[in-house]
Amino acid sequence: MRQHPAGLPFLFLTEMWERFGYYLMIGIFFLYMTDTQAGGLGFERATASDIYGTFIALVYVTPFVGGLLADRVLGYRRSIVLGGTLMGIGYLLLAIPNNLTTFYLSMGVMILGNGFFKPNISTLLGNLYNEDRYRARKDDGYNIFYMGINIGALICNFVAAYLRNNYGWGYAFAAAGIGMFIGVLVFMLGSKQMAHADVRKEVNPAEAGVVTLLSSVLLPAILTGLFAWNIPGNVLGSDSNDAFIFGSLPIVGFFLWILWKAPEAEKSRIKALLSIYAVVIVFWAVFKQNGTALTTWAEFYTDRSMPAWMESPARFMGMVQEVKNEPDTFPVYDEQFRTTKDPETGKIVMGVTTPPYLLNVPEPERPPLGQTIKLVSTEIYQSVNPFFVIVLTPLVVWFFGFMRKRKREPTTPGKIGLGLVISALSTLVTVWAVYACHNGAEKASVWWLIATYGVVTVGELCLSPMGLSMVSKMAPARIAGLMMGGWQLATSIGNKLSGILATLWDGYDNKADFFWVNFALLAIAAIALALMLKWLNRLFREQGIV
Repeated sequence: MRQHPAGLPFLFLTEMWERFGYYLMIGIFFLYMTDTQAGGLGFERATASDIYGTFIALVYVTPFVGGLLADRVLGYRRSIVLGGTLMGIGYLLLAIPNNLTTFYLSMGVMILGNGFFKPNISTLLGNLYNEDRYRARKDDGYNIFYMGINIGALICNFVAAYLRNNYGWGYAFAAAGIGMFIGVLVFMLGSKQMAHADVRKEVNPAEAGVVTLLSSVLLPAILTGLFAWNIPGNVLGSDSNDAFIFGSLPIVGFFLWILWKAPEAEKSRIKALLSIYAVVIVFWAVFKQNGTALTTWAEFYTDRSMPAWMESPARFMGMVQEVKNEPDTFPVYDEQFRTTKDPETGKIVMGVTTPPYLLNVPEPERPPLGQTIKLVSTEIYQSVNPFFVIVLTPLVVWFFGFMRKRKREPTTPGKIGLGLVISALSTLVTVWAVYACHNGAEKASVWWLIATYGVVTVGELCLSPMGLSMVSKMAPARIAGLMMGGWQLATSIGNKLSGILATLWDGYDNKADFFWVNFALLAIAAIALALMLKWLNRLFREQGIV
């Protein structure tokens, strides 16, 4: 760490605790909304997918505002403290049980808080590496930072499982809030180490001010979204889809306006960033299905039983979910675990049936009537991806360092393209899993799910931290926070598309077709980047960036 800025450990730990809170919340968010047995909200899967996708989309829209205000008014450190505090409050509001008012209010507070936190901690990290002695290690710094994200994401699901299985959903959400406040405290303790990097750039007097920008961009986005929400019927599957996608258009138009108005020397840099933003939208649309489609796959289609030797340590770690083999009142599922609504009440049809997990377990393999089977809690599988990130990050850093010494390291756009290709391959693993378990007629081995996460993690490591590093390198200094907000906007649109794709899950009788669609989308994105790669590589070389 001596070869890196002194502020890196504080940013690493701040992000680790922030991601602990966020991924704890998001890891059980879909399960909480669809739970009908243990105090959850009892939403239909399609409704929960729509809310989930909208939330994770809006979480990445507000960085546009947070990045702008940090650039022009607040500075990066103040924005980070403000954002972290708001997110902590949001998690605590979510801990209030079965209250739809505080449920929706908590999402609003978290969305606003993330807007101040997310783009500015990444920008501040990049600024630390702008000194000549650190500049060459910027990619490595972002990889280390990314490991902090995933340490938090790894441990949080064990905490979530223990608390929600033993005490209830509210205690788990409260733990997310506590983790966030710890992150804010760590950041404040290390604030002096980052003061020199918290420099607001001089604004060109000819440029529009903050109030003008917000009123000419954010206000039209809100009004467009409200108009789209109130269109009779809907265009894109739901009112929230219409509101978000159409409401995003003024913000997308704003970034195109930035390109048009930029000085000639900056145009090529902004054009390159916008081109890559457009491509990586598809990656996030597929990757973020870990909280929806892949959680459904883990919940109903994956063999989550644990051997006897594992029960004691698993119980200590909060991993155990018990299912008793006796009829009880459960939602009535079809062969693809789809529920139906009562046309009169609008509620999910319930009936006295076998526990849902056992429906596709052969009779001889079920526990005797009246006895229980010990399962790994569904949310634990959300930790597989961050586990692989932690294990594989040193290998990826070593590999690219090895290639760098031989002058064969791919450029940053090349790494992103490689990430898209590898991520596309991960969807084929799930296709084979569907074939192996005969489309859910029997449980799929857990190794299929682990392998899926393993492959997509390699793709993620080639793409996500490289994207953050790329924005820090390529963005003009005067709009660094704003362009980092643009990366978050691309993530946001991808996240919303992931929710839209997830709502289609129940429409596929053959689940392999669902994953084939994901493969096709990633393949198209990889081809698009490949067609731009020669131009991007030339531009990066001209700018002295690798």
